[in-house]
Formats: sequence, structure tokens, C-alpha cells
Amino acid sequence: MFKLIQRALVVFATLSMIPLASASEMKSIAVESHAAPMQPIMIQGPMPIEAEYFASLLTDVRVEQAGNAKFYLGNLNGYPIVVAQTSKGLENTAAATAVGIERYRPRAIISQGTSGGHDTSLQVGDIVLGKRSVNSNNFKTPKLAAGEGSDPMNWIPMDIMASEESAGEGDAAVDAEKIRYYMGSSELLASAHAVKSTYTRGKVVEGTIGSGNFWNNEIDRMTWLHTNLGTSVEEMETSSAAMVSDAYGIPFLGVRVLSNNLTNNGKYDPSTAADCQKFVKEIVLHYISTL
Repeated sequence: MFKLIQRALVVFATLSMIPLASASEMKSIAVESHAAPMQPIMIQGPMPIEAEYFASLLTDVRVEQAGNAKFYLGNLNGYPIVVAQTSKGLENTAAATAVGIERYRPRAIISQGTSGGHDTSLQVGDIVLGKRSVNSNNFKTPKLAAGEGSDPMNWIPMDIMASEESAGEGDAAVDAEKIRYYMGSSELLASAHAVKSTYTRGKVVEGTIGSGNFWNNEIDRMTWLHTNLGTSVEEMETSSAAMVSDAYGIPFLGVRVLSNNLTNNGKYDPSTAADCQKFVKEIVLHYISTL
């Protein structure tokens, strides 16, 4: 055993005398740190007619389902895009927006689709860029006794995001009696204006998108909403997506094409849905170019 230990010591001493090669003489490989992955842009459309055309523009597409929402994940000119078919209505859209944000971490969201006009100056095929959006069925009714009926023209706007104490009476309740507008992203609006000349079916204007779970065919009600809330169009999704996007701090823009306008007898035209998606593609490409 002693002799084995002696031999080991001799070998170790011999090896320790062999000069090591310098780092420049050794073979090596340098592994670069990865760049942060590109955050996708999310494009929302409630119904197949309002989402499938944009999804068809993507390459390397895979589809994921979550509740009532369907997500198409792919690339547009090499940039990651998520097309979210949210289903109709405020609740479906809010849920789809939250799920999409948590899953895919988008850097920006555009909610787009068809709408009905509230402004007599707008024609079928015109596009409204949502400088702001508003939930147009958040109201508190005045007190009326039995037999006194209902008077929607005197309903009071209600801010559901007001303080928790606002459910009661007095000053706290009055604090909730206001209209809450969600403003569109200035960067996304700038990209929309930069490419609006590419849209030839109608004019492109800024306006207020009103969202609510109702199908409004009363001209006087449309006029009331246009006059008091400033609505340019009505639909069922944008303001809820804007609310959730704001909660997560994500840039947001609503883009709505008029598929009909009862205020000036504009007849329903479903082909406007694809035209809107074509225009949103131009917005997205310009926005990507600014990143």
C-alpha cells in the first residue's frame, strides 16, 4: 500500500510539472445570451367573420381553445401575432382578453370588427378609430314608484370602477355617477393614421366606440347615446377589452367598421368585416416597423 501511495505521488508531481496551454490555444465555443423573445400583437374579433380572415394571413399557425375563445397563433411577415376570436359580448370579450394576456403576454391589443352607426355623417364601410371607448349600458335608473313606468332618456351613467363605497347613498354614490372613457393608445392611433390612405372603401375617422350587450334599433336611443356619450358606433366588445387591457397596462386600440347605420338607412353589408381586417393588417405592419 505504501509503495502504491509513493507511485501516485510521483505521477502527480510529474503531471504538475507539465505546462498548461494558454486559453488562446485551447478549443472553445462562446454561447451568446438569448435576446428577449418578441412579444406578440393580439388582434381580436368576436365572430368567425371578424377573425378568420386575419388568421388566414398568418403562417405557421396553431390553434388553442380556452372557454368560448379560440386563439390562432402564427406570424405575420415574421412577427408573432395572436388572433383571438373572443365570441360576442362584454363578458366573453373580457374573459378572452384576460386569458390572452396571461397566456401570450402581448405588447399591444387591437379589438376590431363590425358595428352599427350612431352618427348620420358616417356611411356603411367607414371605419372608426377608437380615440376612446365607453360601456354604453352602464346606467343607474332614477327612482320611480310602481305604475310610473321607465324613462331611459333620464337614466344616469354609472362608473363600475368607482370606489367600493359608491354602492350606497350620499356623496359616495354620486361619485359613481359619471361616464368612464378608455382612451386609445396614441402609438397605435398614429400607425392607423399613417396608413389610412390604404383604405379606399370609405373614410377613416377618430371617434367613440360604444359597447353594450344590447341590439339597438331605436333611433331616438341611438341619438341620445350619440348626444350624451358621444358614441359614433355601437357594438358589444371594445370597452370590456379596453378595461382589461388597462388593468394590465397594455396599449390598446379599438377599430370598428360600419356594417350598417340605421340613422341614415345604411343597409347591412357583411363584406365590411374582411375589409376592416385588411386595414388592421396595414396598421399592424406599420406599428411593427416602429418597434
